[in-house]
Amino acid sequence: MKALYTSLKHPLARGGGIVLVLVVITLFAAFVRQTQASPEQPILFPHNLHVGLGIQCLYCHPGAARGPNAGLPAQAKCWGCHQQIAKKTPELEKLAQYVQNNEPIPWVPVAIVPDFVKFNHRPHVAAGLNCETCHGDMTKVKIAQNPQVMNMGWCLNCHREKAKDDPVKLQKLIDCSTCHY
Repeated sequence: MKALYTSLKHPLARGGGIVLVLVVITLFAAFVRQTQASPEQPILFPHNLHVGLGIQCLYCHPGAARGPNAGLPAQAKCWGCHQQIAKKTPELEKLAQYVQNNEPIPWVPVAIVPDFVKFNHRPHVAAGLNCETCHGDMTKVKIAQNPQVMNMGWCLNCHREKAKDDPVKLQKLIDCSTCHY
């Protein structure tokens, strides 16, 4: 044990220890960043354009009002409008290809919670929260991305804020079984 302590006094050993700690911190930060990064989508869907035209979030994501999963639009929903638009863009060509081949669009969900979290959109919509509360202002975002790190601390801060002066509501909103069941 004394030999280990003596070797740690050596400047190279301390420097190596510091480098090791920095490498571990960097790898952890990269992992967290990767879990929050927006995935590549099969079609670059311009949310800002569609929301700017007045299309409501629930039109394309109707599941948010009914249950846990907001849902992702099927090609038939997109094609319902876009078959009438004469404008040709590379992204609309991709959509037309999915329709022509009768293939579903393989959208990749952006906001994913771990399996041990049971998130449900329905109570949030019923509580009057707008989609942009969690997902950001889509009129300013071309491609969907998480505007903040979605984690337990972030959710709990919101739950505490919503329950402010109501201890019964606070207890319900911060109880572990509210999100982990």
